Amino acid sequence: MTPSADQHDTVHPPFPMARSCPFSPPEEYAKLREGEPVSRAVLKVNGKPTWLVTTHEHVKKVLGDARVTSNLKLPGYPLQVPVPEEMLQAVPLTFLSMDPPDHTVQRRMLAPEFSLRRMRALRGRVQAIVDRQIDEMLTAGGPVDLVTALALPVPSYVICELLGVPYEDHPRFEKWAWAIMNHEISEEDRGRAHYELDQYVDGLVTAKESEPGDDMISRLIEQNRAEPAVEHADIVSMARLMLVTGHETTANMIALGTLALLENPDQLKIVQDDPALLPKAVEELLRFFSISDSGTARVALEDIELGGVTIRAGEGILPLNNAANHDETVFPEPDRLDVHRREVRSHLAFGYGIHQCIGQNLARLELEIVYGTLFRRIPGLKLATGLDQLRFKDDAMVYGIYELPVTW
Repeated sequence: MTPSADQHDTVHPPFPMARSCPFSPPEEYAKLREGEPVSRAVLKVNGKPTWLVTTHEHVKKVLGDARVTSNLKLPGYPLQVPVPEEMLQAVPLTFLSMDPPDHTVQRRMLAPEFSLRRMRALRGRVQAIVDRQIDEMLTAGGPVDLVTALALPVPSYVICELLGVPYEDHPRFEKWAWAIMNHEISEEDRGRAHYELDQYVDGLVTAKESEPGDDMISRLIEQNRAEPAVEHADIVSMARLMLVTGHETTANMIALGTLALLENPDQLKIVQDDPALLPKAVEELLRFFSISDSGTARVALEDIELGGVTIRAGEGILPLNNAANHDETVFPEPDRLDVHRREVRSHLAFGYGIHQCIGQNLARLELEIVYGTLFRRIPGLKLATGLDQLRFKDDAMVYGIYELPVTW
């Protein structure tokens, strides 16, 4: 007989766990991988129990298992932000929280927008946006905050152009995104941000239903008219998801990756000397930080045995990407940044299975262009403050830095 939730009588640790180093996962992850790779914890936000999964093998198994769901409306779902129950039940699910066949329909609609072919066609435009932002940095002179000067504007400009969203509205949706993803925002403020963002995107979709343009939202509308598959609210939900995730995650990775390269000058020099290594360096930085550590929350639909432990139907599961991507059995010396790492493509920073990040090709394109252009055009880039002065986003669902002062 395998142990299950009701057979554990120990005090379970709180989650999320604190980092002792901004470049490493919480120390508890390594201890759990070695001693209790499938273990219990309680969520700080509400005290609810959940399962933590910390090895690469087990995380991959959970994310590829059809016996789990990402439906955040289920009682056992390990939601990590305070959301009023009435709002949670009223908000339509995004395709990230759907199971097949609904998930399959929406993902099929979106997939062509992020194909490798479309990304290749987009490269020149992304390059132009990056060059313009760096031109402005050079004109202003250092020190500048890399987050507001480059890391945030680049993905915001790109996703706005893709969706057909006016860029001048970016302060509004960036503020809403921050509120939605922050652990410490009140239920009232988060609910207001959700409502205002939803109303904003609904207005965009409604306008494009009357006057379509050459953008992703318009193409989704036209596609759905030709072959009806979803409702108006579903297109609003897809657009809202793309708008929020399309800038927030990449912005954080631009800032964190730049910092990591500055703090590892040997690795930076390797990439500067051989730009062909940039794609591999991007993968290593994605593995190294795994910024959406617990963004792959699941609920068991039936009893599942994992690592000698039984997870009961209805119980929440957190397959931790950051723990998996620092599993020493897959990634030797996992806490060391190594742009030559041979096994780096095995990382799970974009998730795994049917819910693997649909925008990963876009993220890779933006990161490759930003890192390559930034360090080519400003080879003397350096921090303008001490590492200990930086404020990291330990209070948010997506890890990052609030400000990154740099000079040259």
